[in-house]
Amino acid sequence: MRILIALPALLALTACQVSKDEANDTVSVTYNEDVAANAVDDVGNTAENVAEAIGNDVQKAADKVENTDVDVDVDTNAH
Repeated sequence: MRILIALPALLALTACQVSKDEANDTVSVTYNEDVAANAVDDVGNTAENVAEAIGNDVQKAADKVENTDVDVDVDTNAH
């Protein structure tokens, strides 16, 4: 659950591009909106795939339970 809190910061970091100029001994950081948008799309696609896989597993489990026959013989004349 904590990852959901950190996710926006992680996505912002993936969009930052750092470059160092050796001649001037400077470092520049730029934010690339295209990279950020691609990262958000990738996360959304992954979440969708995970949700679909979970749904498929739940459906398979439900199908197994539905196709299970239980035969119960109760003797009411127990002593």
